[in-house]
Amino acid sequence: MTDADAAAFVSAQVDDDATTLFLLSLHCSGKLWAAIATATAEHITGQTFAVLAVGGVLGSRRAIASQALYWLLGAIGLPFYADASGGWSRATGSTFGYFIGFVVAAGIVGWYADHRNDRNFVMSLSAMALSTTVIYVFGAVWLAHSTGYPIASGETNAISLGVAPFLVGDALKLVLAAMVSPVGWALYYAKPR
Repeated sequence: MTDADAAAFVSAQVDDDATTLFLLSLHCSGKLWAAIATATAEHITGQTFAVLAVGGVLGSRRAIASQALYWLLGAIGLPFYADASGGWSRATGSTFGYFIGFVVAAGIVGWYADHRNDRNFVMSLSAMALSTTVIYVFGAVWLAHSTGYPIASGETNAISLGVAPFLVGDALKLVLAAMVSPVGWALYYAKPR
């Protein structure tokens, strides 16, 4: 299966790659997910699930492009981020590291998909866990940089603000995303050609 086949599977009747990338970027937007405000510097959304699922479906190049486009569209002011926000200051603020992590994580999951290493739950789960860790690393490092808090030391730090509150929810999201890829591919291969 080529990247084009995977993109065709996702986009159903849409055969234009640019349109597919735009629609998947839109799908990842925070506006489509109910944001739950927390006492931390960040929000809990379905974005990480979307990033992981998109990576598993599009392959590395298109997944990276879709997440970069998602960040760019929000950066120019479209209300794609949590709480239906957007704009340059939001795109480069305390959540910027997570956006960079989304791009890298989508590429990692996409690489697994490109090499057909996400066709079973265990391999898919390992891709999702690695990618979620990458999101956390980029997110916590940038959060520490933008807020002045240390990464891990002290009572208030980037990990306690931007990673710890999300561990349970993200564990559920990565398990769900790990189930989506193998099921999606099984359905794709079951379709008569």
